[in-house]
Amino acid sequence: MPIFSPAYDNKIARKYSARTIEHKAENKTVFQEELGWIAEPKQPVICLPTGITDALGGALLEQVLPGLMELPISIIIRGRGSKKYGELFTKLSSSAAHRISIVPDDETSVRKMLAGSDISLFLTDHDDDEMLENCLRYGTVPISLQRAIIDNYNPVQESGNAFVYDSANPWLCFGALVRALETFKFPYDWRTIQRHAIESIDRRTAATVA
Repeated sequence: MPIFSPAYDNKIARKYSARTIEHKAENKTVFQEELGWIAEPKQPVICLPTGITDALGGALLEQVLPGLMELPISIIIRGRGSKKYGELFTKLSSSAAHRISIVPDDETSVRKMLAGSDISLFLTDHDDDEMLENCLRYGTVPISLQRAIIDNYNPVQESGNAFVYDSANPWLCFGALVRALETFKFPYDWRTIQRHAIESIDRRTAATVA
């Protein structure tokens, strides 16, 4: 996926930046309606932006999936990956269409997914770096193993742009997700993390250009 910016993206419902992060919520409700869901800004929307294969953490996902299904969240899966996981999520989306959806693996759908999701879930430390950057750029807060471009959120210092878990362990991954969801309940804190995400990648891009 090429590099895009929500400040200039003409495929999303409402353009936004770090300074206007509150406009991201409009993209979320429009996207929920496009998926046939009830427009509910307080419902956390989690995306798997790389698709799922064994190499992209499929085994870890299978371990955390029962816990995910018990949480009050909606899940969006990018429609690419191995047949095994495609069939798994096709079955889940059929039985829980009100909260699980597979989006087409095309540029416009992925951009809408990023603009309309609150959280992006990464299950390995070698996923597509460009996609991780795009998630930060769209203020779609990553849950991930440690990577060079993310910093674990510190609620005391109000710093960080992601929720980091230390190893590919289902308990640690699920714990990071729960921590993110607990923080999501506080809109001011959540918008702060989203701003940090966008600003961190903007600084990185500016430094590269310079």
